[in-house]
Amino acid sequence: MKNTIRVMLVDDHDVIRFGLRSFLDTQEHIEVVGEAGNGEEAIERAQEIQPDVILMDITMPVMDGLTATHHLHKICPNCQVLALTVHADKEYFIKMLEAGASGYITKQAASDELVTAIDAVSKGQVYLQPAMARWL
Repeated sequence: MKNTIRVMLVDDHDVIRFGLRSFLDTQEHIEVVGEAGNGEEAIERAQEIQPDVILMDITMPVMDGLTATHHLHKICPNCQVLALTVHADKEYFIKMLEAGASGYITKQAASDELVTAIDAVSKGQVYLQPAMARWL
């Protein structure tokens, strides 16, 4: 059996976090260990719980996911950030990778692709949604 991947959800919409948690709870090898509603909370919680993977939204109040990812890359180097966002544009894609994200996937992706992305970044690999990878 695979080792359990500890995931933290960061999104400013409760219903998105609830849906993600509900879906990820059906995956035997993934455990949701925390949630945050903005980047500032994400930094605080990630330092406490040290998740393997952080699913990070980009556009949030208080502190956005781009800024949070930049900080987390420095202070929580074992936490892999996977951007999960509505933004399917080159600017955010490049900025998130430059900030230290290990992957980028849009919220339009299929649920099995999200699991694949979590699995990949948890192993230290980079996961780029194929439609986004063309920008590299």
